Amino acid sequence: MSDGLEIRGGGAVSVDTATLREAAGRFDRLIDDLDVLQRRFGAARAELADERRFGWAAAGAATVFARDLDGAIVQAAQIAGDLRHAAAVYELVELDAEHTALSARGDGAGLAALELRRAELLRLFPGADGEALVARFDRAVMWPSYLVRQATETGTDLGGIISELGAVVGGVALGGATLGTAAVFGVGGWGRLSRDARLDGEPAAVALRSTAAPLRTNTAPADLAAAASRMPGAGEARVRVEKYTMPDGTEQFAVYIAGTQSLGVGGEDPWDSQSNAELYTGNRSASYEATLAALEAAGAKPGDTVHAFGHSQGAMIAAHLALEGPYDMATVVSFGSPVEADVGAETLAVAIRHSDDPVAMLAGGGHETAVGAPGSFTAEREAHTDTGLVDATAPAHSMRSYAESAALVDASGDPRVGAVHRVFAGLGEAQSVTVTEYAATRPPPPVAAPSPRDDAGAG
Repeated sequence: MSDGLEIRGGGAVSVDTATLREAAGRFDRLIDDLDVLQRRFGAARAELADERRFGWAAAGAATVFARDLDGAIVQAAQIAGDLRHAAAVYELVELDAEHTALSARGDGAGLAALELRRAELLRLFPGADGEALVARFDRAVMWPSYLVRQATETGTDLGGIISELGAVVGGVALGGATLGTAAVFGVGGWGRLSRDARLDGEPAAVALRSTAAPLRTNTAPADLAAAASRMPGAGEARVRVEKYTMPDGTEQFAVYIAGTQSLGVGGEDPWDSQSNAELYTGNRSASYEATLAALEAAGAKPGDTVHAFGHSQGAMIAAHLALEGPYDMATVVSFGSPVEADVGAETLAVAIRHSDDPVAMLAGGGHETAVGAPGSFTAEREAHTDTGLVDATAPAHSMRSYAESAALVDASGDPRVGAVHRVFAGLGEAQSVTVTEYAATRPPPPVAAPSPRDDAGAG
């Protein structure tokens, strides 16, 4: 697509096998039409040949055209066959990935049905399983390719300051280190959250307060770009909650959760490196508790419909809200998430990530099987093609870059984007919208009272 944007249904395969088979069917219909034309043209050519005096030259030209028609029919048949073969390979990749997931769940009936489908595909397309294996290996190795290239070029630039040899060593060292790190996260799978993943630990203490009334619009966002523009974090606010009162009297909520705001550890701001580490390693964080408190303060009750939008750390919080929160999570939209959660078939999951974002790399390439409800998708592109010292600031991870990608997704014309646009259209029917933004702080640690022995020795 334009601007390098790729939209796929998620999982190991970025190609829609149904679309491939539909295209093959169109070629079949084209072959039928060409066959009809060939028969009609053959009759006309015979008539021309009978008119030796006037039609001989035309008959010769018709023979050449008939030969071209034969070639077009053969070529169309070859293309149709190749499309079906490719669809079979891609489906086998999906089936192999699904086999792993079903085995983990102990779903015997699902595994039996999967094996029947797999056997049928191999009967029709012998050898396709080998191509599927190569495709899975290619994905496992190539998913971090943009980061590796970027790191290699940056290492070359830095090493080139010293010497030509330094450029070679720097490129190999930094590129190799990036590839190794990506492989560790990909194989380790820490960023791939299963459907039963739950946060450990006791709820962290947090103090919540509403901030000044936001100046941004209090109507439903029209699209992903509008939703991205509402992400808090630039000021005091860390969570934005929109309460929608629908025509039938029910209420729905949209929550926007900021990414990391502080590199500190355990400081006043819950959106810091400590919360990042806690969430990524499966532990409750102060930022997660603050988000739950913000939803409750805005009026959300257990079972209410919630649509969540999160950037970076906020995307991790949104993922765990979908996996274990008390709400009916209808939608989860993530920007630059370090995790990908198997949110289940009731939640529309939209992931926007950048192939050159080191934080998104922590998701290990995501799940091999598609996650979320029908209409869920992953949109990905390389956001920052320039290399150099600026890469140390991770420009591809900024919310500004993700807002640009959201606008590209909106304008892509991909039919899968329609599902999330329909969510916004539904919220747009609300009779009223109430918007509140919240800041949060960790309370300072308690100061230990001096012991009697300390008092005795103080004088």
